[in-house]
Amino acid sequence: MPIINNGPSDKEPFVEVDPTGRYGRYSETLGLSDASKIVYRAFDKEEGTEVAWNQVKLGNLSDDDPSMVDRLYSEVTLLKSISNEHIISLFAFWEDDMNNTLNFITEVCSSGNLREYRKRHKHVSLKALKKWSKQILEGLNYLHTHHPCIIHRDLNCSNVFVNGNTGQVKIGDLGLATIVGRSHSAHSVLGTPEFMAPELYEEKYTEMVDIYSFGMCVLEMVTIEIPYSECDNVVKVYKKVCSGVRPQSLNKIKDAQVKAFIERCIAKPRARPSAAQLLKDPFFHELNSEDSDFKVLVMV
Repeated sequence: MPIINNGPSDKEPFVEVDPTGRYGRYSETLGLSDASKIVYRAFDKEEGTEVAWNQVKLGNLSDDDPSMVDRLYSEVTLLKSISNEHIISLFAFWEDDMNNTLNFITEVCSSGNLREYRKRHKHVSLKALKKWSKQILEGLNYLHTHHPCIIHRDLNCSNVFVNGNTGQVKIGDLGLATIVGRSHSAHSVLGTPEFMAPELYEEKYTEMVDIYSFGMCVLEMVTIEIPYSECDNVVKVYKKVCSGVRPQSLNKIKDAQVKAFIERCIAKPRARPSAAQLLKDPFFHELNSEDSDFKVLVMV
């Protein structure tokens, strides 16, 4: 398809174009996933829509952690194989041998990640928080009932993205996700410490670790505080999690229903409900009612 261009001065200021010529990358960054991955604003010339251009410097990763390269390829392959309205969509990916980078194009959520979005919007009703929570659960339910089952393993509010104009949220960053067989069990220790279920450290776990992380996401959404922020290092977080000590922020929640819902999510593995069961929880019943709940959720 020809690209309309009115002259040299009107040419789009792309810094880089993909091998097909369809996607153009701008210099503006949308965020840093980690030290090696940068997310740029980009444009899909065929659809006329903005997209995210994720660029990973493979040289840094292969030197520091060769397994990370494999995990990144797993992420893009995994994303390409799944489709759900609450999971970030992948459109294309390729390796740039000259610059030693892996590039992949994903949909972009207009308002960034849920952590920053919640910080910007402190006056949010309980009904809105429940809507976000339900959408995350719908994404998890899709992953967990996928054949084979997919465990995210690094669910937290910085890996959930928001379209603020519609209130839609989507799970992203599946770089640590793993596909498991019929046993639904996995064995490697990966994730973000404050959101990791205790059994993750024991290296034998199921998709229920994502439910634990989801509970911690709800806690952060409600309190606008990262769980275990009272700890000043990862070791202290690890000790508290493995000892069953709950985050101090859980005590700030006034609403008994909200607190009980979070506690169900972060219970012992066998006591945790599945994503499908949680979607039927009374916690979400009011979403179909016109009488929304605007109660204050935390101590101030």
